[in-house]
Amino acid sequence: MAKPSAANAQPTAPHSPKIRMESLTRVWRILLTLLMSSFALLMIMPFIWMISTSFKSAADVFTYPIQWIPSSLNWEHHIKVWSGVDTFATYYLNSLKISLISTIGAVFLSAFAAYGFARIQFKGRETLFLIYLSMMMVPPQVLFVPKFLMFEWVGIYNTHWALILPGLFTIFGVFMLRQFFLSVPSEISEAAFIDGAGHLRIFFRLILPLAKPALATLAIIDFSWHWNDYENALVFLIDKDLYTVPLGLQNFILENNVDYNGMMAAATAGIIPMIIVFLVGQRYIIQGVAGSSVKG
Repeated sequence: MAKPSAANAQPTAPHSPKIRMESLTRVWRILLTLLMSSFALLMIMPFIWMISTSFKSAADVFTYPIQWIPSSLNWEHHIKVWSGVDTFATYYLNSLKISLISTIGAVFLSAFAAYGFARIQFKGRETLFLIYLSMMMVPPQVLFVPKFLMFEWVGIYNTHWALILPGLFTIFGVFMLRQFFLSVPSEISEAAFIDGAGHLRIFFRLILPLAKPALATLAIIDFSWHWNDYENALVFLIDKDLYTVPLGLQNFILENNVDYNGMMAAATAGIIPMIIVFLVGQRYIIQGVAGSSVKG
């Protein structure tokens, strides 16, 4: 049987439109990856400088060009942060106490309120929610004097409860969770009602398991807010034993200069809980997305 000649064979098009499109897409992905990596490096540079400065000597803090890797690691500043009279361990425990209690309470109460606004029908629900949402336009600084008078009258001024109790209520958390609950198909709740389940059972057994991504996101945001809260701690706390991490950084502002090495060592220790919370919360977000699919 005669073989087809080379002249009769159909040539393949090495530059067909499909191949060109795939090559162009690959190039754009590489360029986008490089661009985002550059932005990520730009954002992380202050943290690298902070960690590097915490291991430098005082004379090497403002050397130019910047010495990103210290010639020798100086652990003196890290030791000073965790030892001495004004040890950072007290501020750490205070911040953990306030942040954890406030975050757990805020997530739980926000989920309750969001479920009511999203799933329970009552007269004036939308109007009440708009009024509640409009409170976000009130600057927090405006409430310092009324809160100061109220806390003084109740007897919780200069205590951690002055930071914890207001932190249990977050308008943003209610808004975010309400929007998520509205995205959950109403047929799930209706089927549960037909089977005889009440609102509490539906909330704990159906809605909350589906809301893991939103709950984890709110927990990360709220914990970060309370951990970095400086203004409220400055206004409502007086005793040094009650200070939080942001207030504790003031110890490194001396009369005539600033102890940048000690401040950067304390700030480096201060970001560790936020990194841990983010990593743990990120894992729950992924689990929630994977486990919250609705099968027909």
